Amino acid sequence: MSRRQPAQRLADFLPYQLSIASNAVSTRIAEQYRRRFALKTTEWRIMAVLGDSGALTQRDLSQMTLMDKVPVNRACKKLEDRGLVHRSPNAKDGRSHLLELTAEGRAVHAGIMPLALKIEEELFDVLSEAERTALRDMLHRVRESAGDFDAESLAD
Repeated sequence: MSRRQPAQRLADFLPYQLSIASNAVSTRIAEQYRRRFALKTTEWRIMAVLGDSGALTQRDLSQMTLMDKVPVNRACKKLEDRGLVHRSPNAKDGRSHLLELTAEGRAVHAGIMPLALKIEEELFDVLSEAERTALRDMLHRVRESAGDFDAESLAD
């Protein structure tokens, strides 16, 4: 079995293509969230994770989103200032706080989800349902292959 030739140009490098595609999709979605809900990408990601998972610490949020703690901290502060997120002491360790969506945050989250699904449908309309399923599976396998690491190491 012959091995595939390595990429000779950056444009042919699969991780680069994945990054560009991810940035393009994120930018398309972020523009909609910014216009309709005045949310930046980081803020929406935090809200999405909290909407799915319930109360979490900022460290949990960094780990789950694979984002550096500084932008997560800024996003959490902004969401809290807007009344979309509530911060409460973490009874488990006393040093951290738990963040969770407020009633207003849940309402915004509920308003964004139909928009997110509509954008997903538009973006991935170029793929058949079988291709979408295969893409999800492939992305999951690639993510698993990348391994586990601490999100705090991303800042280095």
